Amino acid sequence: MNFSNNIKLLRKRKGLTQDEVAIELNMKRSTLSGYENDISQPNLDALMAFSTFYNISVDNLIKKDLTQLSEFYILQFEKNDNAYASGSELRVLATTVDNKNEENIELIPLKAKAGYKTGFADPEYIKTMVTFQMPFLSKDKKYRTFQISGDSMLPIPDGSWVTGEYVQNWNLIRDKHAYIVLTLDEGIVFKVAENKISTEGFLRLYSFNPFYEPFDVKVSEIKEIWKFVNYISSELPEPNTYNENLVNKINVLQSDVEQMKKHIGIRDGNLFE
Repeated sequence: MNFSNNIKLLRKRKGLTQDEVAIELNMKRSTLSGYENDISQPNLDALMAFSTFYNISVDNLIKKDLTQLSEFYILQFEKNDNAYASGSELRVLATTVDNKNEENIELIPLKAKAGYKTGFADPEYIKTMVTFQMPFLSKDKKYRTFQISGDSMLPIPDGSWVTGEYVQNWNLIRDKHAYIVLTLDEGIVFKVAENKISTEGFLRLYSFNPFYEPFDVKVSEIKEIWKFVNYISSELPEPNTYNENLVNKINVLQSDVEQMKKHIGIRDGNLFE
């Protein structure tokens, strides 16, 4: 059943008729129609022909229901992304698209954070979110925007809107880069990551604000990861008080040195009288 629906979907995505695809695959239109309507089953040669034509593995053509996936995921299949082609577990993301079938950016405000912890995988819940587009972002990637709270990531102000790119392959998470991480225990957190997944099975998360201690999150507790792209805020970042204090201390120290030089100069003058 997946195969018939999949090849019908893929043909329509390309804007092709059954006659056009049949010619490309060197088969009769009636044969193709039989496959698409689940009346007949393809042999191995036919499966390989469909796989090559649509650039999707035979395994995915048969086992994955592409009609339930967003355009973002289908594009990843077509690009032979290693995370998909290797047959590893596919994390299906609940998402929305606009009237051009392009991925929306869903907006997750503070008041929705609690609901998002349990509703993140529910397509009906995600459909209730406000959506928008950022024309300067890639159409081939999936983005979502979260409102953050607190001072742990200063100078990014409390209440800022942080946009992230969906991360499918967690092994590609880069140390010292910022990510939005969803766990059922912590909820949505915005932190700098240290990737220890391959060696120890967890992420170590850090705050920009040194007042907050880093903490570890096991892979089994993580539900979603989004790579930081940009943020929007109506507030100016707090001034860097650390640097200001350092400058003030240097100025005081320089003043003390000048006083010491004057004092030593007077004493030297007295000695030579």
